[in-house]
Amino acid sequence: MKIRDASGWTIFIFGILAFLLGLTGLIRPEILLSILGFEVVERAQRATSDYTIVFMTASSMASFNMGVYYVLAALNDVKAFYRWTVPFRVITFAVFTTIVIMGIAPKPFFGVGAWELAGALATGIALGKERNKK
Repeated sequence: MKIRDASGWTIFIFGILAFLLGLTGLIRPEILLSILGFEVVERAQRATSDYTIVFMTASSMASFNMGVYYVLAALNDVKAFYRWTVPFRVITFAVFTTIVIMGIAPKPFFGVGAWELAGALATGIALGKERNKK
């Protein structure tokens, strides 16, 4: 199990970041809310019907798991997985950017979409160069 090329490194790095952000959100969801530009309200001040912390915890668990998947894919050189991520990360960029433009999410949330687009482009370019090299 080792990383063999640039496309593997793009997947591995994304996986580590997703894992660490997921772990952060599992430990303290308010940290992610702050990073994403959302207002942080103390838990004691939240209404019983406010499920923000539950949602952030669920999203963090998904990020944690996704990070592990990406790392394992990179360590096992699963090129099919790399290729599958590119269009879906572009879609993620489009959706997240749209909700910022529509005013649903705060402007710092655009960083999530930009991170997805940058990763998709890096992986896509690396895959293209590797294919052309063969």
